[in-house]
Amino acid sequence: MRKRRTLNKSRRKQFIAEAQRKFFRAIILLVVSFLIIIFLFGNHGIYQLYKIKAQRKITQKRIEELKTERVLLENEKNRLETDLDYIERLAREKYRMAKKGEKVFKVIPRDKKK
Repeated sequence: MRKRRTLNKSRRKQFIAEAQRKFFRAIILLVVSFLIIIFLFGNHGIYQLYKIKAQRKITQKRIEELKTERVLLENEKNRLETDLDYIERLAREKYRMAKKGEKVFKVIPRDKKK
């Protein structure tokens, strides 16, 4: 009977040791999974970094467009302040103004349906 008890005790110890190993493995697996999820999808994770880089690229492109537009507007302002021929041409084209003695004709396009 003592052999049986010692066998049962050793089996119990093996069973308990195996259960503890499985438990620790499961805990480690959960912790590692949690860390991977945080690394990928957290506030400072890879996904967030990708979104920020894409937004930065869009913003940089918009800044370049605005800089170009600013230069064009400054050139336009300078021409309006200094270039009398340019001002005269704009007045004639946009506002249909004419010099004394000139006539302004308005051309009306024909309808293509007829």
